[in-house]
Amino acid sequence: MAKQMMLKFVSVERDMPEKRPPDLRRQDFDEIYAEYAHEKAAIQAGRCSQCGVPYCQSHCPLHNNIPDWLKLTAEGRLQEAYEISQATNTFPEICGRICPQDRLCEGNCVIEQSGHGTVTIGSIEKYITDTAFEMGWVKRIKAAEDRAESVGIIGAGPGGLAAADRLRRAGLQVTVYDRYDRGGGLLTYGIPGFKLEKDIVMQRVEQLREGGVEFVLNCNVGEDLSFEAIRGKHDAVLIATGVYKSRGLQAPGVGAQGIVRAIDYLTCSNKVSFGDEVEEFESGELNAAGKKVVVIGGGDTAMDCVRTAIRQGAESVKCLYRRDRDNMPGSQREVANAEEEGVEFVWLTAPKGFTGETVEGVMVQKMRLGAPDASGRQSPELIEGADYIEDADLVVMALGFEPEDLPKLWGVEGLEVTRWGTVMADFRTHATSLDGVYAAGDIVRGASLVVWAIRDGREAADAILDYINAPAQVAAE
Repeated sequence: MAKQMMLKFVSVERDMPEKRPPDLRRQDFDEIYAEYAHEKAAIQAGRCSQCGVPYCQSHCPLHNNIPDWLKLTAEGRLQEAYEISQATNTFPEICGRICPQDRLCEGNCVIEQSGHGTVTIGSIEKYITDTAFEMGWVKRIKAAEDRAESVGIIGAGPGGLAAADRLRRAGLQVTVYDRYDRGGGLLTYGIPGFKLEKDIVMQRVEQLREGGVEFVLNCNVGEDLSFEAIRGKHDAVLIATGVYKSRGLQAPGVGAQGIVRAIDYLTCSNKVSFGDEVEEFESGELNAAGKKVVVIGGGDTAMDCVRTAIRQGAESVKCLYRRDRDNMPGSQREVANAEEEGVEFVWLTAPKGFTGETVEGVMVQKMRLGAPDASGRQSPELIEGADYIEDADLVVMALGFEPEDLPKLWGVEGLEVTRWGTVMADFRTHATSLDGVYAAGDIVRGASLVVWAIRDGREAADAILDYINAPAQVAAE
């Protein structure tokens, strides 16, 4: 019977959840994909070929047991599917929404390689856990036995929260410190609601709080509280701050009013979505309404910015990227969604400078692709004499993120960093150069994916448990 439920990829075509029409989704920040109905989720899960060596699983940073929970979904055993999914992933409902499945699990699906269209893994993952919350299968975090030892986690983003979950379940006392007024970090303030509605994040933050995790918010380490004070209070510390320093651009006119950082723009928009009053939005400084918007960059952050500007009522939105569509780092699915919503992509272009004290235009250089660089991607080359000016009232710089100088910012001696400014940590244990101090996520690996931060946070939590348990083990010997 079970076998008949699977291997349907020959007779059943790939079918994503229905997308809301572009003219409707332009008007709000709600998620654009509808939820699978139970029957449709089961049918799509049944397309899985149940590979002996599942490439979807091996190409997932968390090595999720994807074939297993697809099979259980096809058989209608959703609660078991949720348990299998949750076993390896702290936040499957979040990964199902924002992971670039086209580059990870779905992009390596065997039936995709054979021309039948990949299994819709991300949408099914989202459906399983959303159903689990609705049905009450997601239980309150409860440790078998409370322990006296405590861990301080700096950063309430995906890495920090994943570690907090794992450590609290082990009975440790956990305190999370964060600069923002809500937990979630990038999940809350960096990713727009049309990709990840905020109640999805808040329900996980609330689950942690109800499970005994303490949150100290609006706390800037190095200003409101010293790193040494945190270190002195806890048996171990995890640094999971992420990377928030925006990469700059050296060009004439770059300091003009109306040129803003992507992180400021997205944070402002997300605060407004929560119902907060934000002065920069009300004044128009971080509001695209009625403006000609130019976003510079080609990653997922740039995609978030262009699609946010559309929803704020921009007159026009253009994205400048120095390579072509095939060589951009952002998700192709996101590019397609942006184009449907009215964003214009201007490929093979780079900013040369800006006009006006309050920005009036971007001086654009046209590019072509030359020889591959060290990473194998073709390097952009300038086309002489092909410059032009792109009109703009608001320019959003989405050129990526770099780590803050934590040793200087926090006044910490002995915390070693790499030549890129990331915290130096053991790739297996995530231990730093300071005893009892660990680091995980983007602050170690540089700007990366949420799923990698979750993996790092889980691994770091396990290493911290080993560190805290070590004295007891030595005493027993």
